Amino acid sequence: MSVFSIHDLRVRFGGIQAAKGVSFAVEAGKTLAIVGESGSGKSACLLGATGLLPASATVEGSVLHRGQEILGLPNKALRRIRGAEIGFVFQDPLSNLHPLKTIGEQIGEAIAVHKPVGRRQLRERVLALLDEVGIADPEARLADYPRHLSGGMRQRVMIAIAIALDPGLIIADEPTTALDVTVQAAILDLLKRLQEEHGTALVFVSHDLAVVSDIANDVVVMRDGLVVEKAPAAEIYLRPRQPYTRELLGAARLGGPKVYAAGEGPKASRPLLAVNAVSRSFGSSRPVLDGVSFTIGQGEILGLVGESGSGKTTIGRLVAGLDRPDAGHISLDGREYSRPGSVGAVLQGDLRKSIQVIFQDPYASLNPRRRIEAILSDPFVIHGAIDGAELREKVKELVADVELPQEILDRLPSQLSGGQRQRVAIARAIALRPSLIVADEPVSALDITTQAKVIRLLARLRDKLGVSFLFISHDLGVVGELCDRVIVLEKGQIVENGRTRQVFESPTHDYTCRLLASIPGRSRLPADAKLEAASVSYG
Repeated sequence: MSVFSIHDLRVRFGGIQAAKGVSFAVEAGKTLAIVGESGSGKSACLLGATGLLPASATVEGSVLHRGQEILGLPNKALRRIRGAEIGFVFQDPLSNLHPLKTIGEQIGEAIAVHKPVGRRQLRERVLALLDEVGIADPEARLADYPRHLSGGMRQRVMIAIAIALDPGLIIADEPTTALDVTVQAAILDLLKRLQEEHGTALVFVSHDLAVVSDIANDVVVMRDGLVVEKAPAAEIYLRPRQPYTRELLGAARLGGPKVYAAGEGPKASRPLLAVNAVSRSFGSSRPVLDGVSFTIGQGEILGLVGESGSGKTTIGRLVAGLDRPDAGHISLDGREYSRPGSVGAVLQGDLRKSIQVIFQDPYASLNPRRRIEAILSDPFVIHGAIDGAELREKVKELVADVELPQEILDRLPSQLSGGQRQRVAIARAIALRPSLIVADEPVSALDITTQAKVIRLLARLRDKLGVSFLFISHDLGVVGELCDRVIVLEKGQIVENGRTRQVFESPTHDYTCRLLASIPGRSRLPADAKLEAASVSYG
């Protein structure tokens, strides 16, 4: 008998049908992966099935947990099942952990709310859980707050809460999306180990077939609220039946990164940006950056990769003129603009126009109260470039440059998809035709197919405008598809620097080898297997 199954599930928010007759099941000790783009209905199905949607949502169909119908149960009865028999691991642990409670309190609460337990016994159980999910020195961590932990450690705490009462089912909704590749691999390994030890059924939600390739027994592919394909994992990866599944496989990075751009960009172009012996500390014993030096050529896309905490974003802020180094200096086209100082860097008007930034989260980087036309007009207005009818025409050209329809100009950011919002952010960055764009994790918040489209767009903009990019990412797969050259950063120091193909095919540093080995999707296919996926070109 299946541990958890849903039949003909329909979820509606007002006039929007988020799920249209979805059915699937998962057995004990097995992993069912639900894969699809943002908005496909993956999360809506599971939240609706477990009674976690707001009262305004309508949920119909059948949901069986160990043979018992749970759809329509009173909230009190559902609360007895959730946590005790169904554990949850959500995408953003920082949003799902209480910021004012210690992690010891939060794990203990997950246990105590379902069964009475003595204080000493509760403490012992919490310590055992922290140890089981791989958090070192659990005694010292009990009194820590979520802000004291890294992203990977916070996700381990979420997993500890999910398994606290040894549930028969864990629902993991995009649990590794915001994590770097090595932490992602560790979390996937942890979930597999816990599943094997406890015989737990696992429903793993993701937009990326490569991520789930090493963990799934069966795969459900969803699109627009419908199941378009459902089969054992081997069939999905080697013999997909539906064009949409092949499209997802084409965007995934099975077998390792696809190095498209390497060797195609400038090899000896004129140096544009020079970062010389830059160091930066923030009051800690170890500097965040320690003597970092590199250059970016005219029209070159340089990838900067490393784990969380390696110093990537700090370099991006220094290059963008948003911070000053403690030592060293930075110059653009031979003109030094950032040097040691006690106050924030202030760029002159022409330099500010020459260096622009694309931020990670398009939800946060666009003003939610302003329409897209006003957002894209700002660069011209602020720098006094143009106004009136000419301004309107320039904004229309920008929208065309990033391949968006003209009608989006009258919309608010909330009325756009994540990919459309990021294209607007890119349009704003190229408005004044800068020499250099600092792109800080610009695709990490997007689903895999939207990532592919934005990567193609950035490559075309480089070719059309001759703009250089400092492309910051924790995802070597994305870097391999876009960047001409790559720098690997570990603990504030550059450990590898070279052409992308050279670094990916013949890495010289152990840390680079470890990053490459952590890229998901390497173990699903036999070496001689032919993947039936749609081809994706990034030229």
